[in-house]
Amino acid sequence: MAKMRLEAKLALFNALSKLLLVLLGALVLPPIVQRVAVAHTDQHLREKQRRVLALIGRDGLQAFERGERAETYADYNIFKQEYITLTPLPAGAPLPPERIFEEPRQVDQQVEDFRILSFARPPGAKGEPAFRLEIGSSLATVELLTATLRKLALWVLVAASLLTVFSDAAFAHYLLAPLRELTIRKLRGIRQPSDFQFEPIDTDTTDFRRLDDRLNSLMHQVQSAFAKEREFMSNVSHELLTPVSILQSRFENMLQDPSLPEPHAQQIVESQRTLYRLRNTVRTLLLIANIENEQYLRNEQVRLSAAVADVAEELDDRRQQRDIALTVDMTGDDVRPLANASLMHTLLRNLLSNAIKYNHEGGRIRVLGRAAPNGGYTLRVEDTGPGISADHLPFLFDRFRRFHANAPGSPEGYGLGLPIAQTIAGFHGATLRAESEVGKGTAFVLDFGPPGFNVTGFMSPS
Repeated sequence: MAKMRLEAKLALFNALSKLLLVLLGALVLPPIVQRVAVAHTDQHLREKQRRVLALIGRDGLQAFERGERAETYADYNIFKQEYITLTPLPAGAPLPPERIFEEPRQVDQQVEDFRILSFARPPGAKGEPAFRLEIGSSLATVELLTATLRKLALWVLVAASLLTVFSDAAFAHYLLAPLRELTIRKLRGIRQPSDFQFEPIDTDTTDFRRLDDRLNSLMHQVQSAFAKEREFMSNVSHELLTPVSILQSRFENMLQDPSLPEPHAQQIVESQRTLYRLRNTVRTLLLIANIENEQYLRNEQVRLSAAVADVAEELDDRRQQRDIALTVDMTGDDVRPLANASLMHTLLRNLLSNAIKYNHEGGRIRVLGRAAPNGGYTLRVEDTGPGISADHLPFLFDRFRRFHANAPGSPEGYGLGLPIAQTIAGFHGATLRAESEVGKGTAFVLDFGPPGFNVTGFMSPS
């Protein structure tokens, strides 16, 4: 299902419900309007009946007589839409009941359908005979009234639906304003917990107020946890460096003893290698802690192409030993105005070093740099190594998570090099991501923001 904003979903639901209402109205309205038009016509016929009877009561039947008294009186309007007849009834004959019916009648050699009110009046007190009164209204008039009412009702329904769609959309926009403020102002662009703003949102909706309060409380806990983690990492790293340095010095002094047996010397050398790896791990953790604690300055201009050239020259021997070709293709403005040259060098060195280390003998490395449309810069470091499986990609930048590369005989997976690279990238307001396909290689992509982009914080890797 396509992703949509909550406000758009509400507007779509309102529009579809109103459309369904219009369609339902188009089906239901015609019979209702038909009944209304017929009822209106019947009411009009009864009103005519009252007026005719009042006229007869005032002037008598003489007002309607034509020639002899027994002649039936009939009158039609000029358009033959209505007619009235008075027919004398035989003396003593039973009076027919009053009824309304539809029947075709011939008017001037033309048959018309009429809705007719038939009414029998008993003999009058002045010797007037009983008579039957018929008042008819053309069904064409009824159909015209029905069509007019149907169109009017449909237009009113459509106009009301459109009005409610816009009013519902406006109300939903107003109602969800606190949610937009929560997601846009408070959450968007948060790269680390310290960037979060704790000012309460302006809302009188209880649910949004509770959500904001709970989010503020949660972010307070996250900030506290991050601060403790960084402090712990920094303190532990400092504390570990001292005994490691002491042990290295002692091992070096022991190796200077000429009476030391060869097997013991070999064991000491192996222990030194272990200490060397431990020292590098501790220094890496200390570097990450210092970066996350904002202990480095961003006050230098770094040209990425020059930094890539320096790193490539530094790693040239390793690359040539494995017969790996390197291609650098960088264009556009690649100057980062707020950067740290040393950290940037470390970042690029880790990426190129991995591209050499996790590559095939005789493989290729390509560094591609292009200016982004928003004023930023995108740098890709591509290799032709064994690639990384899709299962490992989400955890590639996790600290201490190691996995085996895909190709047999390739070095064991990634340690702290990529977490360092991601931390340095975040320090410079950039994002680092990996693209890989098993058997075809891996690409690490650095996306730098435009000049002046906020680089005050970053989210440390887990």
